[in-house]
Amino acid sequence: MSTNATYEALRALKLDGMADVFAELAAQTARSPQDPAQWVAHMVAREKSIRDAKRLQSRLRAARLREPEATMDKVDFTAERTLDRGAFEALRGTDWIETHRTVLMSGPCGVGKSFLACALGHEACKLDKSVMYFRMPQLFAELASAKQGGTYDRLFSKIKRTDVLILDDWGPDLMTPAQRRDLMEIVDARYERKSTVITSQLPIEKWYDIIADPTLADAILDRLVHQAYRFDLAGVSMRKAPAEVKNDAPSAKPSFGRLLSRPAHPANR
Repeated sequence: MSTNATYEALRALKLDGMADVFAELAAQTARSPQDPAQWVAHMVAREKSIRDAKRLQSRLRAARLREPEATMDKVDFTAERTLDRGAFEALRGTDWIETHRTVLMSGPCGVGKSFLACALGHEACKLDKSVMYFRMPQLFAELASAKQGGTYDRLFSKIKRTDVLILDDWGPDLMTPAQRRDLMEIVDARYERKSTVITSQLPIEKWYDIIADPTLADAILDRLVHQAYRFDLAGVSMRKAPAEVKNDAPSAKPSFGRLLSRPAHPANR
């Protein structure tokens, strides 16, 4: 097969990366001959790189992250928000996903909870894990719409199977009976099977009040908090001007990112 024919065959097989490297190497052969094994290695490496990039973009499109450009490498660890760098960077890789752990983030508006959650989602996509992102109001709206449209089972199955589910902005509105039942079904279906990331402006202790049903609150939070990584962020909004942030910065940095034990019911605290 001639050089041109080989090139066209690779294109026809949708091996575009290999085709490009083949053309480059063919042009260089006269000047610096290479071992055929090196040709194959270069061609395969380029093809894999292109396919990995396309797969990542596909994962990110499916995830619908609020901040798709958020990555672990872009996290600002110098910001005064009591973010434990070691604890957060320990979430690089797939260990927490493979062990089906939960990540809980709480803190005031503007401290970067959504960015951090999306950075975890982006990292999971890079590692070829499926990710879904919802703001909590959006989740409940889509579930309600799916019930009316007869597609609830399909949506629920997709949520149940996804490797990392990100639920952003828990609260402050009280849940309706239908919403807390839906949340219970999702949490129960994913418990010790898949990983979930939740952010909220409210302290975790207040989440009981948002669920607004003591029995379901116990059941839901028992599953979420058990063996969870918890980040209780503090500090002023990162959206403020630098001078404002400096003047309002907290004076102490507590230690965060620890594993939690199961929480006590509000009546017992």
